Amino acid sequence: MSEFRIERDSMGELKVPVDALWGAQTQRAVQNFPISGRPMPAAFIRALGLIKRACAEANRDLELLDAGKAEAICSAADRVAANSFDGQFPVDVYQTGSGTSSNMNANEVISRLADPDGSLGVHPNDHVNMSQSSNDVIPTAIQVSACLGTAEQLLPALKHLHQVLKRRAGELSGVAKTGRTHLMDAMPVTLGQELDTWAAQIESACERLTDALARMRRLPQGGTAVGTGVNCHPEFGERVAAHLARISGFEFESAANKFEGISTQDSAVELSGQLKTLAVGLMKIANDLRWMNSGPLAGLGEIELEALQPGSSIMPGKVNPVIPEAVCMVAARVIGNDTTITVAGQSGNFQLNVMLPVVGATLLESLELLSNVSRLLADRAVATFKVREDKLNEALAKNPILVTALNRVIGYEKGAAAAKQAYREGRPIIDVAEEVSGLSRAELEALLDPLKLTEGGV
Repeated sequence: MSEFRIERDSMGELKVPVDALWGAQTQRAVQNFPISGRPMPAAFIRALGLIKRACAEANRDLELLDAGKAEAICSAADRVAANSFDGQFPVDVYQTGSGTSSNMNANEVISRLADPDGSLGVHPNDHVNMSQSSNDVIPTAIQVSACLGTAEQLLPALKHLHQVLKRRAGELSGVAKTGRTHLMDAMPVTLGQELDTWAAQIESACERLTDALARMRRLPQGGTAVGTGVNCHPEFGERVAAHLARISGFEFESAANKFEGISTQDSAVELSGQLKTLAVGLMKIANDLRWMNSGPLAGLGEIELEALQPGSSIMPGKVNPVIPEAVCMVAARVIGNDTTITVAGQSGNFQLNVMLPVVGATLLESLELLSNVSRLLADRAVATFKVREDKLNEALAKNPILVTALNRVIGYEKGAAAAKQAYREGRPIIDVAEEVSGLSRAELEALLDPLKLTEGGV
């Protein structure tokens, strides 16, 4: 048997693998773009399936597509949306800037699934792509996949991380430690306050992401080629958005101005910017954990992160902070991805952005990475680290900066002299203060109590 079959499109005939569900236009793209070996992400393929179903339903409602063909297309699109045929989407991320190859890949696969023997006469362009253009389908797919990825994966992961941080903050609210500014000893804080700060960062990130979705959910479907809606019923966009909302459970709506969603990727750039902000926040948290865990003898040694694997192929017994390190690498990748999306967002020439596939693939990569690593950070680092209170108390006892609490009693200059003497002689500040302040030991113990100092006030 031949390993190929002959397919035809408007440019002529070519060979397609005999078992492939795609047709000629997809095959041309496979041959034209052997670049990265990376197909579009599964989340993007899912979005294409959802969109093709919603479009078939809208065309059926408007009596533009007969019920038999519509039902067959919907059934096939559901199978694509379930990611049951991801292997039939081989087109490289780095393809035509409109994503036409990926749109036609979906049209051809769904057409063949809907009408395997050709008895219904389902055509990839005339029926599966009815009332559509790649120029509105692909931007819509970017927005649908990003909205669902944020709502179904990232926000739940961040809420989990936030809950774990708040729980540990409560557990450690009474554990005082040396605060640090400029990586130098400063006034004391509690471990609970540190974790509560991280929790506030994550809460703010969730608020920013939710706000960005308010614009990302406005879909340009129905604008067709340039935003005017040529070859498209005036009600089509609204109906597609309503069907997408129903089948996905996310509140999509039709964009009032379809030109914006087709010619720009401003909403994707905005969402990517919020992902970058989140990445920066996660890197801060991860680096704080790494510093606190450092040592265990020659570093700060304030906490012990869970030992997950041997840390060296040559140094026996070494254990490294592997989860925070992975978080930092993800953050670096997401920050780089944001640069890619920023540059791609500038490529909206007149009525079409021409870097759509890389926007979609890169945005979805950032979403997936941040979703996965946030849960790891919560469950394998924050939830499981142990506190070394002996090290915390040792550092607090030697911290001359506690003399700040005596400013109102002995003045800044005398306090500075006491701190320098304590540093110089390696003595606890309370011993030096007892000699120079004129205060009793009991008074000094009350004024220099680290836990009390974490409460602020005078």
